[in-house]
Amino acid sequence: MTIRLPYAGALDWDAALAFVARRAIEDVEQVEAGVYRRTVSAGSASGTIAVHHDQDEGALTVTCDGPAALTAMAAARVRRMFDLEADVAAISSFLLADPALRRDASAAPALRVFRGWDGFEVAVRSIVGQQVSVERARRLNGVLVGRCGGRLHGINRPLHRVFPTPEEVLDGDLSGLGMPGARVEAIRAIARAASADPRLFDRGPSLDDTIARLRAIRGIGDWTAHYIAMRACGEPDAFPASDVGLLRGAADENGRRPAPPELLARAERWRPWRAYAAHWLWARDAENGPEARRGGGRALSRSRLVRRKSG
Repeated sequence: MTIRLPYAGALDWDAALAFVARRAIEDVEQVEAGVYRRTVSAGSASGTIAVHHDQDEGALTVTCDGPAALTAMAAARVRRMFDLEADVAAISSFLLADPALRRDASAAPALRVFRGWDGFEVAVRSIVGQQVSVERARRLNGVLVGRCGGRLHGINRPLHRVFPTPEEVLDGDLSGLGMPGARVEAIRAIARAASADPRLFDRGPSLDDTIARLRAIRGIGDWTAHYIAMRACGEPDAFPASDVGLLRGAADENGRRPAPPELLARAERWRPWRAYAAHWLWARDAENGPEARRGGGRALSRSRLVRRKSG
């Protein structure tokens, strides 16, 4: 079954695919020939989806291979995952009132906050990704899925593993995962919290409420709470101010990075859209990536800029 999901404004599909491709978990997700595919599940139902972009029509199409019960759920999650409800023109216009962001105007219309497929999955991946490279986190997530995740049955399925539920993580063997014990305990803690509260990753009455709820979980600090709030809860004002990519992106003309409190103070003018401003700073950091920071880089094209953003 195929469902069409229209959107308004610009959507940089190449940027979206680049974001998910760098983080794609083996046997769970795949980006190939302009299409995003992944395994999905809801209760006892499981299957796969394929997401295509129809630029001429301004829509994503979602093709679901599995029980009919998955289709409506998949459509809602894809719309949320790729931020299709965002009024990117209005958000960009608001943020461009700040001269500090105005030099990024060419990138602004297409920047959306790419989210995750499932709140619990995002939370676990955020914890796994603490203080490691994107590639290292991708491999560790693959190990976790292999230990705890379910399996799709069928012949010649390139995608056949399903990201584990909170209960499967709690029942699984997390020993020897290749990460610090405190991080493993944080994964268990978020699994217990998610199992006890199915609405754990809903937006709260305010961002402060959402952050406080997440920070009450053992092992979840401020950076992780804001990152989960941004990617899982859909908080448009979440802002992980201590993120090194944001601090590099906010550096002045002399290369001086602000301290996190200074960046937080600067970001007050970006409320209630700080998550979108964060993506501009990540894009700016990517533009001044490793080659440029060594002095041998050149200005990146629009597509390369977004492909290399750290956030």
